[in-house]
Amino acid sequence: MLDLVGIYHLTRMRVLLFLREPEAVFWVFAFPLVIALVLGWAFKDRGPTSETVGVLGGTGADSIIEILEGVEHLRVERIEDREAAAVAVARGSISVLVIPGDVVVLRHDPARSTTEVALLRVERALRDGFGGASQSRPRIEAVVGDVGSRYIDWLFPGLLGMNLMGTGIWNIGFTIAELRQKKLLRRFLVTPMRRSSLLVSIGLARLVFMGLEVAILLGFAVWVLDVPIRGDPFAFFATLVLGTVAFAGLGLLIASRARTVEGISGLMNLAMMPMWLFSGVFFSYERFPEASRAFIRCLPLTALNDTLRDIMLDGAGLLDVAPQLGIVLLWGVLPFAVALRIFRWE
Repeated sequence: MLDLVGIYHLTRMRVLLFLREPEAVFWVFAFPLVIALVLGWAFKDRGPTSETVGVLGGTGADSIIEILEGVEHLRVERIEDREAAAVAVARGSISVLVIPGDVVVLRHDPARSTTEVALLRVERALRDGFGGASQSRPRIEAVVGDVGSRYIDWLFPGLLGMNLMGTGIWNIGFTIAELRQKKLLRRFLVTPMRRSSLLVSIGLARLVFMGLEVAILLGFAVWVLDVPIRGDPFAFFATLVLGTVAFAGLGLLIASRARTVEGISGLMNLAMMPMWLFSGVFFSYERFPEASRAFIRCLPLTALNDTLRDIMLDGAGLLDVAPQLGIVLLWGVLPFAVALRIFRWE
């Protein structure tokens, strides 16, 4: 026969123990709500959205621009270089490319669902604007994504950046928290070891593992998925190193005071959660309202992802990505300096 009284008291004890762990309560109840709130904000239905349409420069471009500028929910951009226009369509920075001529050509990427509405608006506007002229019947051409313009090409740099963040912060944070919980850090107090030596050594060890980690991921992406690396290899390597340094600095700062593994687990997730949601890993942060993008671009993972994409997909050099690298470096130096100052051995 079941001991109902005993089961009741044991169940009550387990519930109370759970409620006394703030980290557990947060991740079970609050975290799903935060995720739903942020994603709802990003994908909120704000009514008809404005799409960017590019018009290739040349004879007849001015009249087309004049017609399209009067269409609601269309932003018109004149592009003089044909190659740059093709890249803009493939990358999705413009929804439709209008090529003037005896018969106007509309180029779009059918893989992007948002282009269909823009295509219909442009086609209708041109027919109404030109009336019975030959341009009133535009020819529509679909653009097939080449290597470098596919979603996987855009996604992989974000996954690489997210992996550097996760393994960097978790690896370093758990290492220090475990040493502190096992009372090993206290023993270092009686040695001539400096705290700076300990923290730097932990960060350098992370750099060693970063090389192996990146080699495996990058090898798979390049040889299996055919993801391109078009930029300067030195700039690419420097970006990876600075990204590792930035997240190592964050991991050291988070672990500088945490006493238990459970406590640091919550702190690390709290630090990484905004970057998981905002930094453009799986979808562009352009979906968020424009007022929030300045803050988003200052996050270390955002700057790292943007830099990796510029180098891998656009062939950017070190000088081209210097502003983003400055943000990444700042996130490595400042947290490390603060961690060095507030770090406790026990």
